Amino acid sequence: MVPLAVATAIVMLVGWFPLTSIWHQQSELNSTTAQINAIKAQQHALTIEAKSIDSKSAAILLAREQYQLVSPGQSLIQVLPGVGPNSADQTTGDPGLQPLVSPSSVSSLATTHNTSSKQHSSAKAFLSRLVRTLEFWR
Repeated sequence: MVPLAVATAIVMLVGWFPLTSIWHQQSELNSTTAQINAIKAQQHALTIEAKSIDSKSAAILLAREQYQLVSPGQSLIQVLPGVGPNSADQTTGDPGLQPLVSPSSVSSLATTHNTSSKQHSSAKAFLSRLVRTLEFWR
């Protein structure tokens, strides 16, 4: 009878004692503690940064470097980078640095455009008249 009572007590203790929930709560506490420590480290870093820009000259320097702000009476001039002669991509940068277009290619573009515009001129005229007629939709 005593072994049966001991076995029943063990089953009841294991069944009612929330060992797994305590283990899960402890893991949640550990992850929350790690998050709190990370936030404290961020707060410490931000406090150090705030102390470093506490002076007026440091704040002005930060405003100029990161936000492109200037003092009253000053003007901001930004110089854009140009395309170097060794660069493979010649489409960016100053358009004055791009190579000139040959006159023969310009005339072929103009004739191609004129022939296509002749073909679609009647359709464009109809659409423009239709749009003008239905202007109340705007």
